[in-house]
Amino acid sequence: MNQYNDTELINKILEGELALYEILIRRNNPFLYKIGRSYNYNHEDTQDLMQDTFIDTYLNLSKFENRSSFKTWIIKIMINNCYKKLHKLGYKNEIITEINEKAIPMFSDNSHTDTNKVIMAKELNFVIENALIQIPLDYRIVFSLREITGLNVEETAQSLNISESNVKVRLNRAKAMLRKQIEKSYTATDLYEFNLIYCDAMVLNVMNKIKKL
Repeated sequence: MNQYNDTELINKILEGELALYEILIRRNNPFLYKIGRSYNYNHEDTQDLMQDTFIDTYLNLSKFENRSSFKTWIIKIMINNCYKKLHKLGYKNEIITEINEKAIPMFSDNSHTDTNKVIMAKELNFVIENALIQIPLDYRIVFSLREITGLNVEETAQSLNISESNVKVRLNRAKAMLRKQIEKSYTATDLYEFNLIYCDAMVLNVMNKIKKL
């Protein structure tokens, strides 16, 4: 997976080593999935959009000019496919109860077996996804790209064809909207309890790495 960078992989694929395209798919699967979910598509529709995006990307691979990162380029293709589906079909926002339980949650920690912590973790996923659905798409997608997918300001701006200052403004507004939505149903104490779940995971990971030093 890490033997070649994206540019090297693309060159080798274009030279006929098609099997290497699998690596690009695996590298970008998580990013594209999170984008599809941020557009409120369900698990199955998101997978279909991802498949279309990977095919579109392969067919246009020779057009990639390295002006931005490959990740930014393929994300733009995914966003464009989400946008087209949204407007072509008059797609309605997904109702929260329709979310596939087998879908990968926005934030997850599979290391806990304690029943109470598992329940609280699932509820936190529900709270965040439900709150995100309530805020406008323009703000939601910026939040998703920056805070969930992990793009920097420049990459986010390139993906959405907006200015970097616009990215910063929308992100701040998205956070404020998200906070208000969450506070409608949960107190600060509730949210503090939720955060403790993830604190445990952080401690475990850090301590394991320290032991290996």
